[in-house]
Amino acid sequence: MRYWWANQNQTFRQERAGGYLWSPKRNADGKKNPFYEFMREVAPGDLVLSFEGTFIRAAGIAQSFCYESPKPAEFGTAGPNWEKIGWKVDVYYRDLIRQLRPANEMMAIGPRLPEKYAPLLPNGRGMQGVYLTSIPETLMQVLAELIGSEVKDIIRMHIATESIGNYGASIMDWEEHLQEKIASDNQLSQTEKEQIITARRGQGIFRQNVQSIEKFCRVTKVDRPEHLRASHCKPWRDCITNEERLDGENGLLLTPSIDHLFDRGFISFENDGDLLISPVAHQTSLNRMNVPTGERVNVGTFSQGQKRFLEFHREYVFLKAAIRS
Repeated sequence: MRYWWANQNQTFRQERAGGYLWSPKRNADGKKNPFYEFMREVAPGDLVLSFEGTFIRAAGIAQSFCYESPKPAEFGTAGPNWEKIGWKVDVYYRDLIRQLRPANEMMAIGPRLPEKYAPLLPNGRGMQGVYLTSIPETLMQVLAELIGSEVKDIIRMHIATESIGNYGASIMDWEEHLQEKIASDNQLSQTEKEQIITARRGQGIFRQNVQSIEKFCRVTKVDRPEHLRASHCKPWRDCITNEERLDGENGLLLTPSIDHLFDRGFISFENDGDLLISPVAHQTSLNRMNVPTGERVNVGTFSQGQKRFLEFHREYVFLKAAIRS
């Protein structure tokens, strides 16, 4: 279990009611933000403290890994400069009966704040610009003592199941909306619409285009077409143009289990073919799916077009560790 602190002044009410954390992927200027990148490190079972209005209002258990999701409609005018697509983590929250005001307890809390990426100022008020940050176990122990049995009970529960259902529903709604836009686009012929829509499922002309480049699963080496899926490197929902959705270089042929890992960001590939494994991935499960985790694995070279799409996958899908420098 890891411990996370979320400064939710603008969106606490919406996130608490909806059972999630949500952040943009990057700053308005396009630069990476470590407090958004930390979303990619959260794992089911982690503890989340919700800080709002100078108080720790709630505590919860993460129910999913991070995944792509549109900015919640219920945010309204909050964060007008935030990206439309960001990161989401499902959280099971409990409101605290004893809501701790850290400013009143800084003699105990202050010495245990991390030197870097601390969530609070020395006076106990929230650090501006911080959304999500990890806190050390020593600080969590102090906070648990100050709040009392409520947080201790949540920590002891340690109950979480990755919310595949919620993840699927969120992605489905987003993609269904995009599909409806394509279906109603008068600039496209019926044939073009069908090609683009079937590409969402890795079928049709997209699969044919991928098969003209890829002949087997890069990881398992399975080469029977009936056991392979055509998987987008840059997800169908993220493609800017329909050409990208149909581009064979935007795809790999993968067995179902490897397709799942790649789609969810648990694995990716360097441009030189080295297999990347996310630090949040369950290595025992990967080994059972015949993904080696204790050695360097190279799956072969990629074309220039594939490298371009894989770069997007590494930057926006792969669940890598946040930049801490």
